[in-house]
Amino acid sequence: MTLTDVMRSAVSSLRGNWLRSILTALGVIIGIAAVIVMVSVGRGTQSELDQMISRLGSNRLEIFGGASRGPARGGAGSEASLTDADADAIRGEIPGVQYVATSVSGGGQVVFAENNWSTRWEGVNADYFPVNDWQIASGAEFGARDYNTANKVVILGETVRRELFGDGDPIGATIRFGRVPLKVVGVLSAKGQGNWGQDSDDIMLVPLETGRRRMAAAAAAEAAPAAGAMVAPRRADTVSRISVGVGRAEDLAFVEDEINALLRQRHRIAPGADDDFQVRNIAEIVATRTQTTRLMSLLLGAVASISLIVGGIGIMNIMLVSVTERIREIGLRMAVGAGPREIQMQFLAEAMLISLGGGAIGIALGVAGALLASKFGALPVQLDLQVVAMATGFSVATGLFFGFYPARKAARLDPIEALRHQG
Repeated sequence: MTLTDVMRSAVSSLRGNWLRSILTALGVIIGIAAVIVMVSVGRGTQSELDQMISRLGSNRLEIFGGASRGPARGGAGSEASLTDADADAIRGEIPGVQYVATSVSGGGQVVFAENNWSTRWEGVNADYFPVNDWQIASGAEFGARDYNTANKVVILGETVRRELFGDGDPIGATIRFGRVPLKVVGVLSAKGQGNWGQDSDDIMLVPLETGRRRMAAAAAAEAAPAAGAMVAPRRADTVSRISVGVGRAEDLAFVEDEINALLRQRHRIAPGADDDFQVRNIAEIVATRTQTTRLMSLLLGAVASISLIVGGIGIMNIMLVSVTERIREIGLRMAVGAGPREIQMQFLAEAMLISLGGGAIGIALGVAGALLASKFGALPVQLDLQVVAMATGFSVATGLFFGFYPARKAARLDPIEALRHQG
């Protein structure tokens, strides 16, 4: 009995009970479709996280002031305990440090013509741009003279540019922050949503000394509410944050330990006393979020696989019923020369056809569902050929695994007992 004969016989048998065959394949259809949709969503989420991580820059340490003490207590970063001298010491004394960016920050209303927008600002030094992976879309970065003389110049984030200028070109225009006029010299490339859900482009940058001498004073004079920003430094040489870029990822732990030791020494913190600063390792945060997303992807795949297993059990159940119903037919086939191998091949072929047919329909529904989720839903979806190939492999494996036992049972029937069976 050739393979063609086996397949023709299997198709004929399934066609004779076509409704039962479709219902049997339904579990595989749902399982395969669920696997494709769930895995695609998991991969899309992972891809979106990878893009966020690339914007964040993982080889980086963030240093903030500690929580303020006294009658008016504040949260982390509210105590102005970091200074320019701390940043210089980190740059000069700790090996492996590539960039040291200092910044002060605040928030308030910025105005151009009849347009106004409430945003946050940061006073930065030259290392701020490479540490935070900021690129200039138009215009130019600040020059050495801007940093040294507290020039009244500003670089706008894309959101601020859009709100103040619409489709116009802001380069060379003058905007006002309180009573401080600021000349626009550049626009930052858009980054979109940040890792904590905030709009990364809702920002404007000024030179560090401009932020200290002009922006903070203007914000205080206007009593403008801070737009989620930290309290302005209290002394002329303090900074809100120090961002440290490390050349190699494997040096992050070493540099973090060295920064902690150096700042405790510089701030004269006694052994056992609490730090007046905080060091955050971005790589650890990134690793935690990546691991969480990976576990969620595995969970989604596991949940979808349960549906596939249930569908496989349905195939086994129906094939066992089919064997029981067709015992006399099996006896007749054996009587005319069919061997156990041919009987086993026929029933295994029927299980495979149900599984593959259901798999093909499930793949089509899964791809369509993933595309619809990407188009109309809020879920990130990444569909590729590996997912489809994996689903196809699951379909084949389901037919082989759950169809083998019924086929084996049919092949082991005694021909004489089978002929005597009254169906």
